[in-house]
Amino acid sequence: MDNNKLLSALSYFSVLFAPLILPIIVFFITHDTKVKQHAKRSFISHLIPFIFMIILFIVIYSSVFSMSYSSFNQPSFFMTSGPLLLVFLYLVIYIITLIWNIIQGVKVLR
Repeated sequence: MDNNKLLSALSYFSVLFAPLILPIIVFFITHDTKVKQHAKRSFISHLIPFIFMIILFIVIYSSVFSMSYSSFNQPSFFMTSGPLLLVFLYLVIYIITLIWNIIQGVKVLR
C-alpha cells in the first residue's frame, strides 16, 4: 500500500481518535500536494462539529444564566427547549460528519 494513500486515509479516520490534531500534523509533515489536500479537507470536516459545539455551549450557558436571573417565574419556550434542539442538531451534524469521514477514508484507500 502506498504511504501517501495511507496518510490521506488516516487523516479522515482520525475523526475517531485524534480529530483536529492529526490532519494538521499530516498537512505540515508531508510534501505531497494530494495528501495536503486530503488533510485540509479532513481538518475542515473535523472543524465543523467543533465550531458548532462551541456555539452550543454558548447558547446553553446563556440560557441557563438568563433563566437563573430572570424575574419571571416561568421560563420561555426557547430557554427550555432551544438548547435541547441544538443538542439534537449537534448530534445529527456529528454523525453526518463521522460517516462522511469514514466514507472518504475508504475511498482514498481504494
